[in-house]
Amino acid sequence: MTTKPPPTRSIGRIPVLDVSPVTEEGRWPAKAAVGEAVPVRATVFREGHDAVAATAVLVRPDGTDHSSARMVDIAPGLDRFEARLVPDAEGDWGFRVEGWSDPYGTWAHDARIKVEAGVDTELMLVEGARLLTAAAARKGLPTKARRVLKDAVAALEDATRPPQARLAAGLSAEVRAVLDAHPVREFVTSSPTYPLRVSRPLALAGAWYEMFPRSEGARRDPRTGRWTSGTLRHAAKRLPAIAEMGFDIVYLTPIHPIGTTFRKGRNNSLTPGPHDPGSPYAIGSPEGGHDAIEPGLGTFEDFDDFVRAAREAGLEVALDLALQCSPDHPWVTEHPEWFTTRADGTIAYAENPPKKYQDIYPLNFDNDPEGIYAEVRRVLQVWIDHGVTAFRVDNPHTKPLNFWERLLADVHADHPEVIFLSEAFTKPAMMLTLAKIGFHQSYTYFTWRNTKDELTEYLQTVSGEDGSFLRPSFWPTTHDILTPYMQHGGTAAFAIRAVLAATGSPTWGIYSGYELVENVARPGAEEQIDNEKYEYKPRDWAAAEEIGISRLLTRLNQVRREHRALQRLRGLTVHPTTNDQVLCFSRHVTAAQSPDGRPDAVVVVVNLDPHHTQEAVVDLDLAALGVAAPADPAVPAFAAHDLLSGAVYAWGAHPYVRLDPYEQVAHVIGVRTL
Repeated sequence: MTTKPPPTRSIGRIPVLDVSPVTEEGRWPAKAAVGEAVPVRATVFREGHDAVAATAVLVRPDGTDHSSARMVDIAPGLDRFEARLVPDAEGDWGFRVEGWSDPYGTWAHDARIKVEAGVDTELMLVEGARLLTAAAARKGLPTKARRVLKDAVAALEDATRPPQARLAAGLSAEVRAVLDAHPVREFVTSSPTYPLRVSRPLALAGAWYEMFPRSEGARRDPRTGRWTSGTLRHAAKRLPAIAEMGFDIVYLTPIHPIGTTFRKGRNNSLTPGPHDPGSPYAIGSPEGGHDAIEPGLGTFEDFDDFVRAAREAGLEVALDLALQCSPDHPWVTEHPEWFTTRADGTIAYAENPPKKYQDIYPLNFDNDPEGIYAEVRRVLQVWIDHGVTAFRVDNPHTKPLNFWERLLADVHADHPEVIFLSEAFTKPAMMLTLAKIGFHQSYTYFTWRNTKDELTEYLQTVSGEDGSFLRPSFWPTTHDILTPYMQHGGTAAFAIRAVLAATGSPTWGIYSGYELVENVARPGAEEQIDNEKYEYKPRDWAAAEEIGISRLLTRLNQVRREHRALQRLRGLTVHPTTNDQVLCFSRHVTAAQSPDGRPDAVVVVVNLDPHHTQEAVVDLDLAALGVAAPADPAVPAFAAHDLLSGAVYAWGAHPYVRLDPYEQVAHVIGVRTL
């Protein structure tokens, strides 16, 4: 028995291969945001020596062509072409690459060589005139362009002029401009149209602020030691301060009823005190499950008021989606088949050895996948209907990928504005696949990248090809992650990591309390002592002003809003420095890539050492900043406006920097022409 090979498309006259950004051959759409310049690349070539060219075409959701751009050879000798396309609305767009033979390019190359050598001179000039005559006769060509080509034909045919002058007329900048805009294309071969999902700008660029609402307004009776929970109405009073720091999204950890069975005590203790509130991730009690609110926090009316107050402050509300249950969750009795039963008849609790989470039952998606799916989709709709526009998804890598693929597609179809952030601190294959199948943003390994080499490699990775589907969200800490660097680096470490997170990625976030430099770890763990996950933690926010981190956060978010370059993932360049403790990188958008038609470049220089002053000479690639190198290297190339301190320097290609972590940990430089 013979097996027929699968049907394939013809390679075409001009091969178009290795198109990007394409996710798994177009199985899932590549990602873009409104106004983002998407780099489209392809390998385009042909037999022989005739010139080839390529065009990238942007396709609207309705299937019509929106725009096109002539692609540029970015790797001479390797036939790799690139252009940038800019979608201007949300929706499921597409793009394709067209490869074509370029007869004008072939003639221009050959004619220059032959006429200069005196070989077939008249023949080459005649062939050029014939080519431009045909180009000028095309329908739809603008009158001005047609005149430019006809004038060139006349000059090429004028035998009274020297051959070099006739050739120059056919190769003039005016002729090239016309044929760049209106090329002569032969043997056009098109790639398939690949999917491109265009989301609202906040899916690409935004600042998140995480909070446990129960801590806001929480009170402890000094006589009895009994705590009273803060409420959603208390938490709403914190919203203006969060907005004033420039954050876009306030993210609430789970606000659902908390179970009592195997409730955790302070610092993850198995013996809770009588008034310990338990972990909000142990979801579910007789008061309800994922579609209910912990009574101590308030009611749905209170939640609606919280959302309303957030919107009035210019904030959106994100909610934690943690698909797990306390033993007291209604699902445990109503749907025991949704959980894993062990040989002794008990339900298996969550484990991440050596960590044990006895207060949590994971869902088993194999026993009744349709029932679980329908219920989760219903729960999501409850919160969407109450104004939630983003979800931070807890541990999505512990649930089946096909579940997420279906759920994310379903929600997108009904609510394309809703954003999903993946908290998948896991192996690369899973993290990246979650991003491919539909998560808008992803937590990343940034939290553990500390050295210059580590940060260089990671910044280049996430802003490169992976950026077509992975939108990194940089978080220096979370409610249960406090790295050794943050534990031992003091205030300077918190400032350094904030600068890196806010400028290294268009999306970043902090956990409440960052402003107070909460850096004391629980012994033996990389998490805060007296962890808010297990207890109330009211804070003295007035103390933050003296520390200064809140002012830094405010300024960083302000700079991000003012500078288009920091709202983009691509366009990053790492610049060499003479000191391994000093990292320098830049972000740049050209005028053509910017929605307002103005270029923008920001240079970031960071002292990675939180304890000592560091000095370095930076080797700037001026072209990567959109800055022309002066003829005299001793002459400054641009005005360097420090967006943190307000100072202005005259910088050339090799500026000297000195950064004292007790005074200023970084330069964030706005590039200005002199």
